[in-house]
Amino acid sequence: MQIEWAVVPRGDVHPSDSRVYASMNRKGEIVLNGTTYNRTGEPAAFLVMYNQPNSLIALKPTAAAMKNAYPARKHGRRNGRVIRAFRLLQDNNIKLPDTIEFKDAEIDKDGVLILDLRTARVSPRAHSQCRKK
Repeated sequence: MQIEWAVVPRGDVHPSDSRVYASMNRKGEIVLNGTTYNRTGEPAAFLVMYNQPNSLIALKPTAAAMKNAYPARKHGRRNGRVIRAFRLLQDNNIKLPDTIEFKDAEIDKDGVLILDLRTARVSPRAHSQCRKK
């Protein structure tokens, strides 16, 4: 019996940054960590798509010159990116309780990032801040 082994790389990515991570706040800012941005092909912009029956958000990599493209701007000290898509919330009447994290965010074979609003949870970091209500 022949067993195929895969070598687990070490040192190229910090362990906490090795997973696909995305979050979204009440202003419609979708934040991607550097690993997620790299795995989508480091595009200049994304097409933001929404599937209402399934409550799915899709970010399709595209050129910044494309019509309806939302630019991926730098965010944070590392290679993170932010896509400001407030219109997604407004046009689809999406109400967020606070900043949410997409724990099961996935990238399909075409490089499209799929975010499921049904399984998203409020970020623990959102509650670590002292806020007036």
